[in-house]
Amino acid sequence: MNRKNEILIIDFGSQYTQLIARRIREENVFSEIFPHTLSLQEIKKRNPSGIILSGGPMSVYAEDAPDVNSEIFALNIPILGICYGLQLLAKHLGGKVEKADEREYGKAGFTVSANSKLFSDCELNSSVWMSHGDLVTQVPNGFCITGTSAHSPVCAVENTQKKIYGLQFHPEVAHTVEGKKILHNFLFSVCNCKADWTPAHFVEEKITEIKNKVGSDNVLCALSGGVDSTVAAVLVQKAVGDQLTCVHVDTGLMRKNESEKVVSLFRKHLNLKVISVDASKLFLERLKEVTEPERKRKIIGNTFIELFEQEAAKIPNVKYLVQGTLYPDVIESVSVKGKSVTIKTHHNVGGLPEKMHLKLIEPFRELFKDEVRNVGKALSIPAELIARHPFPGPGLAVRILSDITGEKLSLLCQADEIFIDEIKNENLYDEIWQAFAVLLPVQSVGVMGDSRTYENVLALRAVTSTDGMTADWYPFQPEFLARVSNKIINKVNGINRVVYDISSKPPSTIEWE
Repeated sequence: MNRKNEILIIDFGSQYTQLIARRIREENVFSEIFPHTLSLQEIKKRNPSGIILSGGPMSVYAEDAPDVNSEIFALNIPILGICYGLQLLAKHLGGKVEKADEREYGKAGFTVSANSKLFSDCELNSSVWMSHGDLVTQVPNGFCITGTSAHSPVCAVENTQKKIYGLQFHPEVAHTVEGKKILHNFLFSVCNCKADWTPAHFVEEKITEIKNKVGSDNVLCALSGGVDSTVAAVLVQKAVGDQLTCVHVDTGLMRKNESEKVVSLFRKHLNLKVISVDASKLFLERLKEVTEPERKRKIIGNTFIELFEQEAAKIPNVKYLVQGTLYPDVIESVSVKGKSVTIKTHHNVGGLPEKMHLKLIEPFRELFKDEVRNVGKALSIPAELIARHPFPGPGLAVRILSDITGEKLSLLCQADEIFIDEIKNENLYDEIWQAFAVLLPVQSVGVMGDSRTYENVLALRAVTSTDGMTADWYPFQPEFLARVSNKIINKVNGINRVVYDISSKPPSTIEWE
């Protein structure tokens, strides 16, 4: 989609690139991330209000260093280079970049040394976040230095005539004290953006887009009951009305009684037309003896689509399938970054068959989870529905770290219900981004009564996050964990040990598979 009022982010592999996008969206300006291989023609076609060149882990002089077409600097579109982006623009425009005598990582003092739109209303001396081993030692002709640090004499540069700016530090990181103001100034003082990318604006834009795309055809929606598919279904219903039929598939991999609750909820409270398909036996058959996570996801993704196409055959003129795919799903499943790798395949992104007869409608493919929740609020969806924790499309299949059996599913469902109920009883549910139990492929010795046991180990996981891209483990009180552990071991026959996962993302992912 061509949005004039957008910021195009060109990614060179920085761990902070998604943060740049989030910070810009927090200013109600749309932003999207593209690999450095994005063509000049595509940039011209999109005609953005501004371009940001991200950081990156390499040296601009490395043999296989990611690069851009130098003509990008002659488009008369405002550009902000961050870290690697600064060094890249310096190299292209006649400056000089050299290996630093001292690599600079972490907090550093920054001093504004000249008047600049970028630093309007900012403190002249503040802390910034550095992460670089090279530095600019000579600025290109026409550029002036606007900021310095102890180890980076060229820490901020600009050429106001060409509307090109560069920063050696990362303004998108919270540790950069004036970072939010700096990005705000770039958006509104340099790029002349409008703060019009709001949930209400998104809803209006998407309804029009979906109406035009669908026409008189019918649409199926994959309705899992999670936040993403719920909001997607309501949004599409606003666009096409009775042309939408929702399909809920009971995979047998849901939480306890989840499918029954979901179908009842959506028929009664959201007036959605819902078909319920019980395919639990089929999924269990196809997953029999499968232990590799990627195979599980692909089997589940293929089976999902197969079932949807079967349902589509029963409804005349169905051409489209709605899915609640999110931006982090796309980022983790596909190499959208110049130097990125696939972290894991999401069942609704990389797990789809190569030949699928239904065309996809993915209204949230550009959104983070919290943005989808805001869209849900704009659509007046009840808070209890849009505040639900994320639940993976493959369900409990990726929370059983071995082959899937009915017995293991039963154990996990019981334990998971105890954990979530205790969280709700303590009024902690809304403080936590996601909480769940994981059945490990490990058995351990225990003692119950006077008998020796050799049973399953269960891991509990709870994290806080904003968008799922990064996450910290939730610090439960020891008494809470002791109580949950005691209840699970006493009530779930087959589990004799409970552990709590205290790893963050990164380096870990939120889900174990």
